[in-house]
Amino acid sequence: QVQLVESGGGLVQAGGSLRLTCAGSGRSFSWSAMGWFRQAPGKERKFVASINWSGGKEYEDSVKGRFTISRDNTKNSVYLQMNSLKPEDTAVYYCAGDLSGSYPYYVPAYWGKGTLVTVSS
Repeated sequence: QVQLVESGGGLVQAGGSLRLTCAGSGRSFSWSAMGWFRQAPGKERKFVASINWSGGKEYEDSVKGRFTISRDNTKNSVYLQMNSLKPEDTAVYYCAGDLSGSYPYYVPAYWGKGTLVTVSS
C-alpha cells in the first residue's frame, strides 16, 4: 500500500519557521516529481511547491523566497522549509506524490492526509 505521511505542522507566531516532512512508503518516489499543496479554511486546495526527480523546483508566487522544497531519495522523503511565516499561510498542507501535468496545474497520483499549520499574528 502506497502512503505519504506528513509531519511537522503546528502553531507558530508570524515571522517564525516550520519544517514539514513527507515520508513515502510502499514504493520508491526517487524518480517522481513530488510537491506540496495547501488548503486554507473555506478555500480550494492550491499548489505550493514542487521538486522533480533531478532537483528542479517550482514555487507559487506568494511563497517564493520564504519556502524551500527539498528531497532525500535515500529516505524516500520530501521536505518543505517554511520561513517568515504569515497568518495567510495558515492551512492544511498536503504532500503530493508522482505529479503529472505542468505548473501550476499538477495532478498528483498520491496524496497524504495533511498536516495543519497555524500562524498566529
